[in-house]
Amino acid sequence: MGELDCEREELEHSPTIDELKTRPADERLGDVRLRHAETHEVILIPTPTDDPNDPLNWSKRYRMYIALLVCLAMFLSTFLAAGPSIAIVNITEDFFDGSPAQLSGNIAKVAYFFTTCSLLQGIGTLFWMPFIVKFGRRPSYVLSFLLYTGAAVWAGAAKTYNSELAARIILGLASGAGECLAPLTIADIFFLHERGAIMAIYTCALSAGASGGIILSGLITIHLHWRYIYWVSVALIGTCTLLVIFTFPETEFDRSTNVVGLASAFDPEILRDRHLAQTENSPKTEPSANNPSVPARYPYWRSMRLYSGIWTQESWLKLFLRPVVLLCLPPVLLATLIMSVTIGFLVAISSNFATAMATAYGFAPWQSGLCYIAGILGALVGIFFGGHLSDGVADFFTKRNGGNREPEMRLPAIIISNITAPLSLVLYGVGVGTKLPWIVPTLGLGFLNFSIVQSMNVVLVYAIDSYRPIAGEVTVTLLSFKAAFGFLLNFYTNPWISQSGYSAAFGEMAAISGIVILGWVPFYIWGKKIRHMTWQWGVVKRVAHWDEDREVGE
Repeated sequence: MGELDCEREELEHSPTIDELKTRPADERLGDVRLRHAETHEVILIPTPTDDPNDPLNWSKRYRMYIALLVCLAMFLSTFLAAGPSIAIVNITEDFFDGSPAQLSGNIAKVAYFFTTCSLLQGIGTLFWMPFIVKFGRRPSYVLSFLLYTGAAVWAGAAKTYNSELAARIILGLASGAGECLAPLTIADIFFLHERGAIMAIYTCALSAGASGGIILSGLITIHLHWRYIYWVSVALIGTCTLLVIFTFPETEFDRSTNVVGLASAFDPEILRDRHLAQTENSPKTEPSANNPSVPARYPYWRSMRLYSGIWTQESWLKLFLRPVVLLCLPPVLLATLIMSVTIGFLVAISSNFATAMATAYGFAPWQSGLCYIAGILGALVGIFFGGHLSDGVADFFTKRNGGNREPEMRLPAIIISNITAPLSLVLYGVGVGTKLPWIVPTLGLGFLNFSIVQSMNVVLVYAIDSYRPIAGEVTVTLLSFKAAFGFLLNFYTNPWISQSGYSAAFGEMAAISGIVILGWVPFYIWGKKIRHMTWQWGVVKRVAHWDEDREVGE
């Protein structure tokens, strides 16, 4: 009884609606009541409105379709970025007519097709994000994928080195929009307690796209010219573009004036009202003669319009600078570092994987490509451990905390990657360095992709939950600096291996990844204090703090 009395006392001392209105942003930063203290019922955050056009009121099946569509877009965004690299020798021979002695230098030049594309995928999000925040998701998807399809056609048809390089740069810029749009879309259409599992599908698509591209590209080059890689990709990307144009609606929704949506997370009177018992299967209010204030559902043509208005009055300069300033915030910095070392070291493996497997095992390019099946399998397994498991861990600590959810509560789930990420790099480095059976480095590749999906999902959702109204800018910060790290690593991987050897070089990478991922421990203990304290730093208050029209009902 004493424990129940404590829970009731906590509930009764929850803020009222009036107190919530005057509460500064730093006092509710990332912290919400997700479960009722007495009944442990899940509270829907954000609370859906009565508007049938509210994405949270769409059927679960339709919301899952939208999520899978954006994940397919994410898969294809990385598919063509890395895929043709498996045929780098063939591509070099097409663009350069030099002697075999010049082949190594020419391959280094062709490698810029892939390194610059990867860099622009990340850095380009800095330019896409202001447009996405201002004009919404749908026009950004349509414009970026039309550009992506056109760039893929250009890259497949280019006859000169400079033309191919320009096409790859545009391709990277266009495909990068999908990376930052997908987390925003998922956050738009799913409740707080659902996002971890759905976001894991996104991180799987991000990781599996590169592996899938390399596998398919390797198979294509067995009997066909390397340019067929682009023609197959154009068909896939073009199909996705048509689906986006004709089936993807605007998912941004303005609930900044919806006081009930905010109050339901805190106010005891609202908690005891119908919002407490509301579940995903609860009937939604429909417009009727008795309720004329509820809008009618948009017809198809209106839901597919490209322009839905301006979504924020924040300046273009602030929207552009915010992702850079957000790196000052320790939770964002932690997520960025973990993503950088896991994905960055995958880049280190991919940059010389075909060469390493050919030297150690005599593999042809297509055989090396097939090893990436392990990467896809690892990514698929990571969906559960990065999604459902991390949601379960966060929910466990939420119940123990009287129903109050704090973003740090999902961090303990990353302990799995704290083991598998260093293990994967040791398996690969020692496997190739000492010429152990080919399955050893292949298992390393699988474990690394698992670690990417699992750890990235945990820290990405953690960072987004901490600063939900500016989730887009948070995502851009993570993606752009991750891309910059991977780009730099491309230049240092081969000299590093040449100087230290595979075993030592990847052993050092394993130590770095283990130490960086271990950073979750102090954040789990002191993360809440760190979030609130750093949110009051001068430059953060001037640039990172969001305007009222960015509130999302959380």
